[in-house]
Amino acid sequence: MDKVPNQRAIFDRKTIVAQISKLAEEHDPQGFDFRTALLQLLKDTLSSGQAEIKRRFMANNKGRPSMHATCFLIDQLIRTIYDVASVHVYPLNNPTSEEKLSLLAVGGYGRGELAPHSDVDLLFLFPYKQTSWCEQVIEFCLYLLWDLGLKVGHSTRTPDECIRLAKKDITIQTALLEARYVWGDQDLSNELREKYFKDIISGNGKQFIEAKLAERDERHERFGNSRYVVEPNIKEGKGGLRDIQTLFWIAKFIYSTTSIPEMLSRGAFTQAERRRFQKASNFLRTVRCHLHYLTDRPEERITFDVQTELASRLGYKDHAGALGVERFMKHYFLVAKDVGDLTRIFCANLEAEQQKKNRLPIPGLGLLRRKVKGYSAEGGRLNFISEEEFKEDPVKILGLFHVAQQKDFDVHPEALRLIRQNLKLINRKVRLNPEANRLFLEMLTSKKDPETTLRRLSEAGVFGRFIPDFGRVIAQMQHDMYHVYTVDEHTIRAIGILAQIEQGALAEDHPLSHRIMPKIISRNVLFVAVLLHDIAKGRGGDHSVLGAEVAEKVCPRLGLSRSETETVAWLVRYHLLFSNVAFKRDIADPKTVADFVQIVQSPERLKLLLILTVVDIRAVGPNVWNGWKGQLLRELYYASETALTGGHVSEGRADRARHKKEELRAALPNWSEEEMDKHLDRFYESYWVATSLETQILHAEMLKKADAAGDTLTIEAHSDPFRSVTEVTVYTGDHPGLFARIAAAMSLSGANFVDAKIHTTTDGMALDSFVVQDHEGDVYRRMDKLRTTIRDTLSGKVKAHLELEKRTKTSIPSRTRVFKAEPSVLVNNVASNIHTVIEVRGRDRPGLLADLTRTLFTLSVTIASAHISTFGERVVDVFYVKDMFGLKITNKVKIKNIERKLILALEGTEKKKTRKSKTTSLEKNTS
Repeated sequence: MDKVPNQRAIFDRKTIVAQISKLAEEHDPQGFDFRTALLQLLKDTLSSGQAEIKRRFMANNKGRPSMHATCFLIDQLIRTIYDVASVHVYPLNNPTSEEKLSLLAVGGYGRGELAPHSDVDLLFLFPYKQTSWCEQVIEFCLYLLWDLGLKVGHSTRTPDECIRLAKKDITIQTALLEARYVWGDQDLSNELREKYFKDIISGNGKQFIEAKLAERDERHERFGNSRYVVEPNIKEGKGGLRDIQTLFWIAKFIYSTTSIPEMLSRGAFTQAERRRFQKASNFLRTVRCHLHYLTDRPEERITFDVQTELASRLGYKDHAGALGVERFMKHYFLVAKDVGDLTRIFCANLEAEQQKKNRLPIPGLGLLRRKVKGYSAEGGRLNFISEEEFKEDPVKILGLFHVAQQKDFDVHPEALRLIRQNLKLINRKVRLNPEANRLFLEMLTSKKDPETTLRRLSEAGVFGRFIPDFGRVIAQMQHDMYHVYTVDEHTIRAIGILAQIEQGALAEDHPLSHRIMPKIISRNVLFVAVLLHDIAKGRGGDHSVLGAEVAEKVCPRLGLSRSETETVAWLVRYHLLFSNVAFKRDIADPKTVADFVQIVQSPERLKLLLILTVVDIRAVGPNVWNGWKGQLLRELYYASETALTGGHVSEGRADRARHKKEELRAALPNWSEEEMDKHLDRFYESYWVATSLETQILHAEMLKKADAAGDTLTIEAHSDPFRSVTEVTVYTGDHPGLFARIAAAMSLSGANFVDAKIHTTTDGMALDSFVVQDHEGDVYRRMDKLRTTIRDTLSGKVKAHLELEKRTKTSIPSRTRVFKAEPSVLVNNVASNIHTVIEVRGRDRPGLLADLTRTLFTLSVTIASAHISTFGERVVDVFYVKDMFGLKITNKVKIKNIERKLILALEGTEKKKTRKSKTTSLEKNTS
């Protein structure tokens, strides 16, 4: 622990001791008055000391000195309290050999580092039997520390008990490794230290290392197993402080030191690596201190609601194309990556040293070195034969990873170390080298786990140097709830998912993609498109357009032909098109498919775009993909394929409706002709065009059953686990505002909407279908509650929209409230031939759909269908509507009024009505 400057400003021990002595003269040390006065004195001292430490930290923005200062403050406080207990309250004139006590700091406190709200871990050590004096002193110390508001973890043991327990528990073993004498009998502390080194450390290095590395892996698994999650845990997450501490624990166990100079002399690190290590460690400590001060609690997660303020406190400003918070988080992820690199380097050097000494058996020891395609292979890992060879021919750097992929080798940490130290060799000459580009393209498109190889290239720094545009998005995050990973992590995961689809590992989840993958004419085009689809994020413009420009430069370099380059650039330019149309437009509307096909133009592009869309969505995060999205993509694919291959998707609505009726008649052979004619006459043309045969059969049976029973309200539900949705159909008498009331009831029941269609029969009944999910994106299972709420709402027993307002007002603010989504309304008369399409964008919240549909009802707008898409905190709701006369809405005054009212509905009660909102409208006559 470094010496703390100007210590008296934090804790003036001499003055405090004098004040305590005076209190002891004025009051009985064992009396209540003495303890009350002592507690107040120590509270004031602790508070002023903490304030001084915080002042210094805010002035210099350095976490390590702040942690050392906090540790100094607590040391002095504990020493003072112990002295009060042993000198004034429970003095011993002739102490026996048993009446000894030693106070040791363990854990982070033992390392000499305490964040502002960290726990204080203490070990009370006594010789071999706990006496009443020891119990009294321990109790006095603990109660006083607790009364001061400190979070104290403690244990009371003898040295022999410590050793016995340490042999059984790796956690205790680690805690004792960092034990530091604070106060009391120092001989007891020395005795424990000697026994620990003799009985625990000696000869147990292998077991300790294996246990700590296994513990680290298990911890990584619990916290996302990626250093690129957008709400990282700075203490326990991958690349965080605990990983650094693990290295120090291993170093102390093996080298008996945590001194950086000593570790340098032992060859554990080079000077350059030491500087990286120190820089990473200091940055993480500083962020952790700010996090504790900002949240005023021992918070370790860098959550969305604190990221912006942390960035501001650390001096990150907004730049063109990147917010300050995104620049801060990018720095965090790069630091986490450095920690991972240094971990591998340290472990490699530790292994080499232990092999020399033969003190620590390592798996693979004794395997002979052999040459594999110009590289050295040992123990399943590939290395350079000499440092000079790749300096003379830097293309051998890429060749190393290429051979490792082909022959199923790992890359030796020593090779990674040499590469990191010589990254400047990957220059423009290497980037333009045809052989280097051939090797890279083969690794990217290999059928042997390209994801792992690309990850190795990225972690070694080679990827970002060889493809500089990719280097710009390494650790690039987007400050929203939708994107779980950084851009580089997302891209590499997408490549891995593409490889899994090709190999059939995801055939059950993506049957269509798996089936058409072998029919792709150029695998290279698809893999390169996935690699480049997000390459231009963070540049301050439309990343799809900018990415297409990057593709036009990169593809020829990689050896792609002009036609392949054009296709890759097109895929990057339109990589969001498939999902935008499938999720936000009515696929049953022929105009939707016609407009989509006009852009796609070829069956090959359709196949490529579908697969790119699937892997892009799947790689966003673990819970983003679901079966409903897959179903929508498949429906759009099949409709577009039919159009592109000469089908009749654009045939007249009347013809399509007639064909659908004929299909239903054939599918229900048990119905009499009179029953069938009556049913077919109940629906308008729009119903037959917009629903599938499977749905029509379900509706027909439902209506027949309801009519026979004379039910005025029928609610049926059908769950589809493959699509991860539940379709709820409500059949009842039609009346104004029905859709809005049902939507409010369903929101009140916790159902999340993904689609809705509204149909009115010729005899005045309404058939409304809602596709819903639970909050986890799975089928909705609470149907009893849903049915009851809908019935109570339609009967007037429950005012669902009022209940939703009440629930919103009383709900606890979410940590995601920091995210803003500018409300906007787009009124589009081009997307459909018979409907006006209203696209609403804004911040998602419970009951939003109910508010929007209620608003449209008050505006005398009839909804034909609704399509709901959520992207983290943002929602995009699309409504296909007509006016009260069944026509498109073309009146400009009416459109402006719709925009204004929907903006107010989007804002709800969370924003002031004086807010100025941007609205846009697209008003064009149908040609």
